Order: sequence, then C-alpha cells, then structure tokens
Amino acid sequence: MRRLGLLSLLALGCFPALAMADVAIPLLTVEPAANGGSNYSVSLQILMLMTLLSILPAALITMTSFTRVLVVLAILRQALGTAQTPSNQILLGLALFLSLFIMSPVLEDAYQNGLKPYMEETIGFDEALEKAKKPFREFMLNQTREADLVMFAELGGYDGFIDDNDIPMKVLLPSFLTSELKTAFQIGFLIFIPFLVIDLVVASVLMSMGMMMLSPMLISLPFKIMLFVLIDGWSLIVGTLAASFVT
Repeated sequence: MRRLGLLSLLALGCFPALAMADVAIPLLTVEPAANGGSNYSVSLQILMLMTLLSILPAALITMTSFTRVLVVLAILRQALGTAQTPSNQILLGLALFLSLFIMSPVLEDAYQNGLKPYMEETIGFDEALEKAKKPFREFMLNQTREADLVMFAELGGYDGFIDDNDIPMKVLLPSFLTSELKTAFQIGFLIFIPFLVIDLVVASVLMSMGMMMLSPMLISLPFKIMLFVLIDGWSLIVGTLAASFVT
C-alpha cells in the first residue's frame, strides 16, 4: 500500500510537468524589423543585459580612463615610499570616482542617444547599442596613438582604414589600452623625478656623515610627505589627470 501511495504521488506530480511540456514558451525569438534590423524578445534582451552586466568590470577597465588613473596613483604611492598608504581600496575608490567624473560627458551622451530612447521604445536594441557605443569609440580614438592603431591593424591583417568608423573594436581596444599604459608611465616618470631627487640628496648626506647603516628611505619619507603636502599634491595630481583627457 505504501508503494502504491508513493507511485500515485509520483504520477500526480508528473502530470503537471507533462501538461506544461506540451506548452511551447517562446523564450528566444528574433523578428525582422521594418527598418531592416531585428527585434528581440524580452527574454533575449534580458539575457543580453545580464551578459553585459557580467562584463561591466572589463568594460570599465578597457573603455574608460580608469587604467591611466589607477596606474598613475599606484606609481605615486611607490614614489612616496608609503608602502600601503593609501590602501588599495582607497586608490581604487579614487580612481573609480575620478573616472566617473572624467567620463560623465561620454556617459551622458550614451544615455541620451542610446539608452533613453531604447527605454522609451522609440528605437530598437541594435540601434540603441550602436548609438551608445559611438561616444565611447570617439573617446578611445581621441586618446589612442596612431602608431598603436597601425601596429594592431598590421597584426590583425588589415591593410588600412578609410575612416575611423571602419576601425573594429578588436583593434581599437588593445590600441587604446596600450596608449593608456604608455601615457600613464610617462606621467608617472615625471611624478617620480622630484621624489627620487630627495632620496638621492638624503642618501648622499647620510653617506657623507658616515651613517651607512641608516636607511635613507626612513629619513627621506617625512621630507617627501612634507613636499607633497606643501604643493597640494593630491589636487595637483587629480587635476592633471582630469586635464590630460581634455582634447
């Protein structure tokens, strides 16, 4: 009797599943649009949106000013010789919000021309994606060196591009990142020089006084911090980084 009861429960549990199996739910559908594009179902749009959200950290690093800002701040901390002060979390937070400030015109343009019309259902998904991508392409092209573009175009087997719009993202993204790293190290070199001079002066004084066992970094650190505070270093560095993206 117990076995019969279990079989009955299993049968009752299977009937709804069987009934639901006969109902076709169009989760992923693509329909041709009037303008020659495609209209995606809501489920497919949500899937694309979740995919975009998953690659958002990579997009933040590769398509914005975040890389340059973070590298310069890391070199600044190394030049000061303050070890883990400011901490990594503080540097990341400063780089993130400074990047939002620098990228605000680009984000506003992408929202007004791409995301907002799409949310109001006045344009399709493909058109919204293209319009939202356009200001980011312009930003990256303005910050990318021509030599880097030529190098990656040759590596990708491209003979050349007639227009900037012909440059594919797979060529533009590595070119932009390479240019950002080069610019960040150039700025970092200029930041490092005055602190290096202080280290050399302190080391020379200690050597002349016969204090060879005393670490020069221990003596030079207060002087470097004092110099950085006197010249209002944080405002100078942050302002210079923001101004370096103005074209």
